[in-house]
Amino acid sequence: MTGSEQTRVDMHVKILSDEVVARAKRRGIDVLVYAPHFTRLPEIKQTAAHYSDEELLVVPAREIFTGDWNNRRHLLAIGLSEPVADFITFEAAMAECERQDAAVAVPHPSFMNVSLTWAEIRAHAARLDCIETYNAKLLPHQRRRGQRIAADLDLPGFGSSYAHLPSTVGEAWTLFETDIDSEAALVEALKTAAPQRVQHRPGVGHRVRGLAEFSHLIYENSWKKVDRLLLSGDEPTHPRNLVYEGRFDDVSVY
Repeated sequence: MTGSEQTRVDMHVKILSDEVVARAKRRGIDVLVYAPHFTRLPEIKQTAAHYSDEELLVVPAREIFTGDWNNRRHLLAIGLSEPVADFITFEAAMAECERQDAAVAVPHPSFMNVSLTWAEIRAHAARLDCIETYNAKLLPHQRRRGQRIAADLDLPGFGSSYAHLPSTVGEAWTLFETDIDSEAALVEALKTAAPQRVQHRPGVGHRVRGLAEFSHLIYENSWKKVDRLLLSGDEPTHPRNLVYEGRFDDVSVY
């Protein structure tokens, strides 16, 4: 992949296509962490493998939605070997990540009702590998809050575009001072707190793309989406979907 002593990793994107891959390469990204909403791990892995090549590694991941819709606590799990459902208890999700020896990152900390709070991160700090300190989708004061939490708890920081829109891919990244050429290598770097720096693109264009991403939250939190995802029980990552064979029935919140 990179063949160098440094690796630029956009630690969290929601979309993947030829356009996304081309943009990531133009912006000097070496690794994309692909974690689409409500998509099962086998499909994510297959898509990630399809778009990986010698210039760009795509690492499959899951942003697990723990708790119910009004009190979501998101976990970004990298290195899972088996599927994990959404809308299960936080403790059940953490137990699955630990059983599978996955790296656990905290995306958009203390943001609205979709993130671990400062107190929750403090309570579980020993079980967490890193915390997001720069998210291109968030506003400056929200990013600063993540930076304060990471500093307070002495947790490594990471940066991502959190791209839901193709134009945002590669707007922010984590620069690792090591060569990362596989999913396992990224998991190892995260779990051992390998030296890293959070960076982002400068200028007005960067701010404009961030605001476009922020406005996308209106759809992300719409009732139409909630109704489609939760009430049918047939969605791919619903804990009572038949594909899980009852594994998460006891820890499901729906």
